[in-house]
Parts: sequence; structure tokens; C-alpha cells
Amino acid sequence: MLKFDEFNKLIKDFSSIADFLIIYIEEAHAVDGWAFKNNIVIKNHRSLEDRKIAAQFLQKNNPLCPVVLDTMENLSSSKYAALPERLYLLQGGKVIYKGGVGPWNYHPQEIRAILEKMK
Repeated sequence: MLKFDEFNKLIKDFSSIADFLIIYIEEAHAVDGWAFKNNIVIKNHRSLEDRKIAAQFLQKNNPLCPVVLDTMENLSSSKYAALPERLYLLQGGKVIYKGGVGPWNYHPQEIRAILEKMK
């Protein structure tokens, strides 16, 4: 969430050449799991409805792209090693960029550099 504004700026700047999507995955810092103090209060998702309710916190930040939910089996999270967050760039069904695990290795500017070359 720290770089959410930067991600939204990517969408504004490159929506003419790229489609963007956020997949809301399992909660990395659930209050009934491994949590930070003074964090948003979200419990581990026990149902798709729980995940949908948790994703509404993200929706309040007005993402400029669709937000979809991962399955309760966490298929997207496990397939893309996305926990707690990660950026990917796909072209023609192939991964052409796999970002580092966030939040410390979450660098939207790396996506920006690739998309600039594609313009």
C-alpha cells in the first residue's frame, strides 16, 4: 500500500498500451496471524466473502484498474509467489518481468522503465 499512488500513476500513464489488474490475495498481516501493531484490522480470510470484505479496504484507495479476488485455495498467490505483494508484467501470455517480493523489493519504477520502451 505504500506505493499505491505510484502504481495508480503507472495506470494513468500507460493504460493506452497496457492492461492493469490487481489480484487481492490472502492477507499477509492478519490480526489473528502475523500482524503489525497499528495496522488495518483484517482477519485471515475464511471464505470468499471475507476476502471480498477485506478487498473493500483497498477499493477505498480508488485503484484505477479492476480488482479481482484470488481463490480460497490461493492459486494466484502460490503460482506467482505473490505474498505479501509482487509486480508482474506479462506480454503474449509470458512473464517478461517478475518483481521482487514487496514491500521492500516492490519497485513500480522498474515496470515504468519497461513500459516506456514499449511506447
